[in-house]
Amino acid sequence: MERLGFRTLVSGRVLLCVLGILARSKVLAEQEGENLSGLSTNPDKGIYAVRENGTTCLMVEFAVRFVVPYDVLALNGIDLITEQSYLALPRGAEIEGKCGSTEAEIHISWKNNAYTLRIYFTKEFRDQENEVWKFSKVQFVYDTSETSNFINAYNPGKHTANSHHLSALVTPAGRSYVCQAQQTLTLISTDHQKGVTVAMSDIQIQPFDINSDFIFSEPFKCITDQRERLEETLPLVLGFILCLIIGITLTVYHFHLKLTAQQQPQLPRDRSMYKNM
Repeated sequence: MERLGFRTLVSGRVLLCVLGILARSKVLAEQEGENLSGLSTNPDKGIYAVRENGTTCLMVEFAVRFVVPYDVLALNGIDLITEQSYLALPRGAEIEGKCGSTEAEIHISWKNNAYTLRIYFTKEFRDQENEVWKFSKVQFVYDTSETSNFINAYNPGKHTANSHHLSALVTPAGRSYVCQAQQTLTLISTDHQKGVTVAMSDIQIQPFDINSDFIFSEPFKCITDQRERLEETLPLVLGFILCLIIGITLTVYHFHLKLTAQQQPQLPRDRSMYKNM
């Protein structure tokens, strides 16, 4: 009996020790969200970070707007009419998130959790060589009983809008995605399959491989920005080439006239010489 009691005591101590180690490791891997929007000079833009062990592991900068359709009762009290609510992601939102080696996520909530935007990221290999990260899912939870944005909503309550088979903002691993142009996603809501529009602009995002605290890695510009930059610079390049062609043409013409003048016979300047001609 004494041995049995001793073994039970030892087993209990081992169990407590294991639980203590697990709890300690959980504390060591603690992750917290931070709202840094006050650092942005753009009043519509938010800056949000997720940190692990005091180091930034995920960071997002963007301005986000939502277009959310909802039903209201018509004046006849029978028919339903679809209205649209226009929302913007506020700078004072609350942040939560998770970091990992191949999966990460950020949750942005406001108005006492009446609204929550969740973005999920994954990192994967493509063509067995190139490693990339991307948006794998976007979810928006909204409450139509929140009367400041949903006026006279019919049958108000919480709804969830989700993306389907999403693969967006594909970016090489170790780099941040940068895009000034607006990027638009359409989510399907549990509210009678309505389409919720999420429009993001002035974007810089990096969910993996951040080397310096609060500092993005090398940017990867979106195709839209590259195209717009080309459209801006192309007229200047063409104008420069046209001016260069005109300059070369005038220079060649000038030398041609000079060479032709040298090859023509010269008339004598002394008029007395005309008698012998």
